[in-house]
Amino acid sequence: MRILVVGAGAIGGYFGGRLLENGQDVTFLVRPARAAKLAADGLTLRSSLGDFHRDAPATLTAATLDRHYDLILLSCKAYDLDRAIADIAPAVGPETTILPLLNGMQHMDRLDERFGADRVLGGQCVIAATVDADGVVRHLNTSHSLTYGERDGSESARIASIRSAMAGAKFEPRASNNILQDMWDKWVFLTTLAGMTCLMRASVGDIMRAPGGKETTLALLETCRSVAGHAGHPPHDAVLARARATLTEGGSSLTASMLRDLEGGKAVEADHVVGDMLARVAPGVDAAVLRAAYAHLKAYEIRRG
Repeated sequence: MRILVVGAGAIGGYFGGRLLENGQDVTFLVRPARAAKLAADGLTLRSSLGDFHRDAPATLTAATLDRHYDLILLSCKAYDLDRAIADIAPAVGPETTILPLLNGMQHMDRLDERFGADRVLGGQCVIAATVDADGVVRHLNTSHSLTYGERDGSESARIASIRSAMAGAKFEPRASNNILQDMWDKWVFLTTLAGMTCLMRASVGDIMRAPGGKETTLALLETCRSVAGHAGHPPHDAVLARARATLTEGGSSLTASMLRDLEGGKAVEADHVVGDMLARVAPGVDAAVLRAAYAHLKAYEIRRG
């Protein structure tokens, strides 16, 4: 299986590196500066679950991409999606499968429109990782799961091929027969976590110590839950219970990666994660906290711009 990983940052670098480590045929589609860095220093992963290094991994830039791939692992940020769609177009052939790992749901419509729904799987990942100043991909905790599946829940030949390619890799791959529900569950949790930790500029534990912090967090979670339910993907009780426990854990240092980006003065996925959730709120639903979280992120973008 020829695999094209779009980006060699925290997500693409980690999962692409683990697939390389597993003996797979992996090429990274990157920008020229990252290509030069990888050629000079190689790809390095640092993780408590095992380090990995590969000298000069195979890379391409948009200008040199000239062949089709069996699987495209799309790991860009949402604000780079338009550019990524244009960049990968030459790599998409009649038998190409696209596996996006973006947060939210908006990107699915965009990919379907450009490449056709039959080429696009559902997918998501759960990992905390970053790229340091030296270009090293650093895994920050022990979570490193990647879930994928046909959107109709079927067990197709391409799912079997991906399962085979990922078998034995040093992360947690899982084929799902309900991937859209998985994606909605993550989006509900992430919007609550990102919305609250960015709005309050604080960790979950610090928010819980603030007057009204717990009630505000649970109000935002309920708004997101209602959006998922209105879309036909209500989280199961067990999923909600886990989300409530994590989002209200006293003393927790948990924050969203969006807060790290915001505090670093970087671009954030305001529209794709929080804004799109707000756009889907049904009439009559209390969305005051979600609206405040979105306004806060947009004000940051305006000031940054």
